[in-house]
Amino acid sequence: MMPDLPIEGGCRCGKLRFRISARPLLAMACHCTGCQKMTASAFSTSLAVPEAGFAVIAGEPVIGGMHGYPHHHHCDWCKGWVFTRLDPAMGFVNVRATLLDDPAWFAPFIESYISEALPWAQTGARHRFARFPEPSDYPALIAEYQALWGQPSIPR
Repeated sequence: MMPDLPIEGGCRCGKLRFRISARPLLAMACHCTGCQKMTASAFSTSLAVPEAGFAVIAGEPVIGGMHGYPHHHHCDWCKGWVFTRLDPAMGFVNVRATLLDDPAWFAPFIESYISEALPWAQTGARHRFARFPEPSDYPALIAEYQALWGQPSIPR
């Protein structure tokens, strides 16, 4: 079941901690080669959290990854990739879902960049996109995901 708010998490060493106090807009897995390289895995996992509902509560993140846009924030000590700030006009932060204190409830609702996915890497997400969804797709995707909040699990 999706947890009650607030939700907390942090990097591997625990020096950088965050709190989510608003319902995530979407749960995602990204298969792009950039995310594969940043995670040293098959894909990254993210919760798109409204900017006002996300706070760093311990530590000071540093810019890592490509050091450009978007801004990938890491722990300065363990170098873990914790969250990404996109264009501020978008109004949300992408938080690495596996860094939640209890990530067991997380399941990707959408997968992006399946065009670059490793052949064996699939998450069972309800929606799959060759690249990112079209901007016009997001309102319906967000509404559908929000309607699932509080259900015992995200039906596929």
